[in-house]
Amino acid sequence: MNTPKGLAGLTIRAIEATLVVVPMRRALGTSAMRITEAPLLLMDLLTEEGIIGRAYLFCYLPAAGKAAMALLQDANALLAGKDASPAEVRRLLEARFRLLGARGIVSMLMAGIDIACWDALAISANLPLARLLGAPLRSVQAYNSNGLGLLDAPAAADEARELVAEGFRAIKMRLGRASAQEDLAAVRAVRAAIADDIVLMSDFNQRLTPNEARERCMSLDGEGLYWIEEPVAHDDYAASSGLAALLRTPIQIGENFAGPRAMAHALSQRASDFVMPDLERIGGVTGWMAAAALADAARVEFSSHLFHEVSSHLMAATPTAHWLEYVDWADAILQEPLKVVDGCITPPDRPGNGLVWDAAAVKRFRSQP
Repeated sequence: MNTPKGLAGLTIRAIEATLVVVPMRRALGTSAMRITEAPLLLMDLLTEEGIIGRAYLFCYLPAAGKAAMALLQDANALLAGKDASPAEVRRLLEARFRLLGARGIVSMLMAGIDIACWDALAISANLPLARLLGAPLRSVQAYNSNGLGLLDAPAAADEARELVAEGFRAIKMRLGRASAQEDLAAVRAVRAAIADDIVLMSDFNQRLTPNEARERCMSLDGEGLYWIEEPVAHDDYAASSGLAALLRTPIQIGENFAGPRAMAHALSQRASDFVMPDLERIGGVTGWMAAAALADAARVEFSSHLFHEVSSHLMAATPTAHWLEYVDWADAILQEPLKVVDGCITPPDRPGNGLVWDAAAVKRFRSQP
């Protein structure tokens, strides 16, 4: 996606980063690992014109955040004095990291810089990011994705009621317990604990082999799940496509799309009913908008993964926008966390993407070298 006309002219002075580790209000228990704290890499793109563009990355592990900071030093030396146009910045970074490969932590870092560039451009234009992208500040339906890990059935039911009480009309639970019977019992307990009009999503976090997935997903078909997310390895499009054709319950994938080309391949294989790209893996704002165009052409509903602060702007500009995933992990270090109103989130009506750090909180949660 090219920079809008008239917005060139910002010059990068430096990119600063701070790694914070924020305790989660609700632990996230998945079939892959249990996460109790969120390592967030806060990025500030400083310009010669005095405008600061901001972004943050969720690093999963503190060590990954430290590796990203080391790579940022290299990117910083490359970009200092260069135009802050996202297209030009991407061209320079792709050339710099060509031999290393723009994958994993490298691609995450590039996405973060892209997000910060777009934030700076929107601030310079005195527009919220959504409006810079040509969209109104419309509300997007959101689901509560905090907690609801691999708890036993009674505990899952209790937590489901708590998540709904936080103002949501949709929640997500994790699957992938030791047996299909345990998963089924948990789903039935949660479904019975919440009202019939509350939407219930589910996520296996790539837990199952194709054979296991057929058995487990068929046992859950018709149990009131809105979607079944990533039942098999994220890039096993053949198995995922087979499940999508077999089940009445929609299959959802996409948080692991490594850029728009991966999503294009998945769409060509009819690997899922819905897609849900992740902002830091799809390529930042630039990658997201390319992916949104692909979903629009394929007429596939498009949801978000994490980063609801920025993703809410992008969902407003996404033709097939579906559901916004909400987690509160960054709230502790933000001056103005977004609020949920009637189960929806609206992008803030202020210039940029709305991210402003709470300096005292950043100091409190800063990771030590």
